[in-house]
Amino acid sequence: MPKATLTRPAHADLETVLVSETAIKNRLKKLGAEISAVYGKEEITVVAIINGAILFTADLLRQISNPVRLDCIRVSSYRNETKSHGKPKLLHSLSLDLTNRHVLLIDDILDTGKTLSVVVDIIKKLKPASVRTCVLLDKKGRREVDFTADLVGFEIPDKFVVGYGLDFAERYRNLPCIGVLKPTLQNPPEWA
Repeated sequence: MPKATLTRPAHADLETVLVSETAIKNRLKKLGAEISAVYGKEEITVVAIINGAILFTADLLRQISNPVRLDCIRVSSYRNETKSHGKPKLLHSLSLDLTNRHVLLIDDILDTGKTLSVVVDIIKKLKPASVRTCVLLDKKGRREVDFTADLVGFEIPDKFVVGYGLDFAERYRNLPCIGVLKPTLQNPPEWA
């Protein structure tokens, strides 16, 4: 798994770029191949944690050769903060039946581990044939819950990142790269 590297910012609000648009595209091709190899010809039920994982999920699904069913779940853990607070809250649940299905849970970032562990517990209660997790970013320096993703795009340092689906106060999701938000912009009072 590649480690993120710092480069010159691509947006005025970024301090640095950790993962370029090109690096993301290249890694998604490899992740898609890994996922297809893991599941063979089996159908996969992908569950995306939105809003953060929506871009990652959409681009990753195009790299998977298996038949895919897609559902989304919405969980809140950050609000307008740069750190996760308390137990994640389920805001929108699943609509597909997961019984005896191979489930691939996709999220944008694994940091504290709280969100993924809560959602995996919810999914396991629905009696799937299997549950695996795939995250774009793994920030091991922030882990509070013993949780390891099965598939990881990039390992990153303990920095607050935005772009490619990741946000701060619902901003910056549309950036094509992943970068570190300038510290002066991480708590602007007018955004609260």
